[in-house]
Amino acid sequence: MIAFDLACSRGHQFEGWFEDGKAYEAQYKKGLISCPVCNDTSVSKVLSTFAIKKPIQLPEKTKDDTAGIAQTAKKIVEYVEKNFDDVGAEFTKEALKIHYGVTEPRNIRGVSTEEEEKVLKKEGIQFFKIPLPTTPERDS
Repeated sequence: MIAFDLACSRGHQFEGWFEDGKAYEAQYKKGLISCPVCNDTSVSKVLSTFAIKKPIQLPEKTKDDTAGIAQTAKKIVEYVEKNFDDVGAEFTKEALKIHYGVTEPRNIRGVSTEEEEKVLKKEGIQFFKIPLPTTPERDS
């Protein structure tokens, strides 16, 4: 995967994720890349700032670290559960409806198969997969 910083002709800047540089070029030539703010398809790459830091040596993990990680995981799960509609196995269907304006845009979460993910990519629908960590409360 590669991310490019992009901008439309109206000055809106956004980020686009692509399989590789060739995928970006192919989508660009077909006019499949559009601004998420105004849907302008006159899009171009802009200079990106990034930094590569020298790796740091992390201290050994302690029980306190484990508790902190568990607390952070719990907050992530709570945020996603509170702010995203769980559409379950209907994820692809709902994403397509939102993309084509059949239903109102909203945050959704759910599951999809590899084949469904290929369809979403082909249609130019951006999505990302995050594994939700399990928490003791969630497992019970």
